[in-house]
Amino acid sequence: MLVPFDAHDSLWTADFGGVRWICAFSDEEALARFAVLQGDAGREWTYRTILGARLLDVMVPMLPGPAGVAVDAGSEDGVVFPPVPGIVPDEVAVDLGEQGQHEPHGEHGEHGEHGEHGEHGTHRAHGGTE
Repeated sequence: MLVPFDAHDSLWTADFGGVRWICAFSDEEALARFAVLQGDAGREWTYRTILGARLLDVMVPMLPGPAGVAVDAGSEDGVVFPPVPGIVPDEVAVDLGEQGQHEPHGEHGEHGEHGEHGEHGTHRAHGGTE
């Protein structure tokens, strides 16, 4: 998965419904479409390649509060992996029926990836094409 960094060199995350979502993308084209939707297609997007299982098993537990992974956010084929048992480690899984009790966890990118290893790359989004 390609996981972009924000302007503070932290993993790009978004808060929705009391859950912090790590935004990950299946390829550079999906990341480019997301950049366009963000109105930020002109900048160079730095990202790290991280295995999906590592995002769920290692990165999600590092974030404060309930967290999950959103793959290809903003696309018709987007999918989410919520913080529920069987998706994330049991110690960080929550009952989504209680999500209204969770407070949002700040703005995107507040917490970095804490030195996890992966490949780095950059991509300049040009309306979804290169």
